[in-house]
Amino acid sequence: MADSASSDAQVRRGDDSVPAQARSQAEPAPTDGHRGGAGEVYNRIAMLRVERGISRRQLAEALGVHYQTVGYLERGEFAPSLHLALRLARFFGVPVEVIFSIEPFPRLGDEAK
Repeated sequence: MADSASSDAQVRRGDDSVPAQARSQAEPAPTDGHRGGAGEVYNRIAMLRVERGISRRQLAEALGVHYQTVGYLERGEFAPSLHLALRLARFFGVPVEVIFSIEPFPRLGDEAK
């Protein structure tokens, strides 16, 4: 029982390097935009990563997370902690709002119109 309590505490505090069993207890990113008052969070992680020629594994190592976490983030299956979002912004050298948004990002071709 104490093990699950400590795992829950790690998840609640936003520890992105938590064991897989604790991570599975964390809530996935909402997909309907309505659950719990928190809407979907959109991101440009994959675009920024590919643009810079960085693999998921390389990004994960730089951030100190498992490479699968990067995939979950890119697909919107996992909402990052504030700490991880800020580390991503620092890694890419851009403001956090360049990476994350609560509104869908316009397609790159649509921005020029």
